[in-house]
Amino acid sequence: MTIWLLAYPVGEYVPSRRGPQPTAAARIADQLNVSRASAGEMLKRLEAEGMVVRGEKKEAILTEKGRIAAMRIVRRHRMVERLLTDVMGYDGAESHDKADGIDAGFDDEMVERLWERLGRPERCPHGYPLDARHELRENPTLKPLSKFDTGSGGVIVRLAEHDGDLLRFFYDAGLTPDVEIEVVHEANGSVTIHRGEDELVLTQDQARGLYVRPTGVPVVPADAACWGAKGERTIAVVAAN
Repeated sequence: MTIWLLAYPVGEYVPSRRGPQPTAAARIADQLNVSRASAGEMLKRLEAEGMVVRGEKKEAILTEKGRIAAMRIVRRHRMVERLLTDVMGYDGAESHDKADGIDAGFDDEMVERLWERLGRPERCPHGYPLDARHELRENPTLKPLSKFDTGSGGVIVRLAEHDGDLLRFFYDAGLTPDVEIEVVHEANGSVTIHRGEDELVLTQDQARGLYVRPTGVPVVPADAACWGAKGERTIAVVAAN
């Protein structure tokens, strides 16, 4: 899952407009908060299983088999986050932390049943699509708030998940998916925004973690079958592309 998020940047890094990116072991170690040696051992196992190949600089590149597996894991994690928020009453920040400990216990059939029971949601609580096709199509329409000019704005679509404290800040500040914001001032490494009648001052790190669809950019429509019976075929099509 970590390699997928780094190879197809959709939250932790700027949304990709260039397709999949090679992923260095050092970046994987940083994301997982483990040593480079541990990350290297993990990559060796994935390589032996045919999930990744190593590039000229030992970077990790997902194979088709690896992309299919990664997308299943990503969807499962996001679906379990919805279970935690929609059924168990956790907020979005709590769901992200708790899903890491329980999502491995859900197989594909359980996730499909969960999707049906929750009313066929399209996104996780932090705004990431469950459908891999939709995720990749939407990436080019988003940009981090830190890249916006004064006077411009849009609608928050996704929240960066790589930092639990940062995610908690977003929820506490009311900076959640579907909220409209506008940049009113930039100075000394900070970004001042309007959220409705409220004015908030964000650091650059906070602004980089908000992925916004600029005003005037059309919404990318989601496929109704973002999971469920067509899920496996969806994954195969994306991987092949």
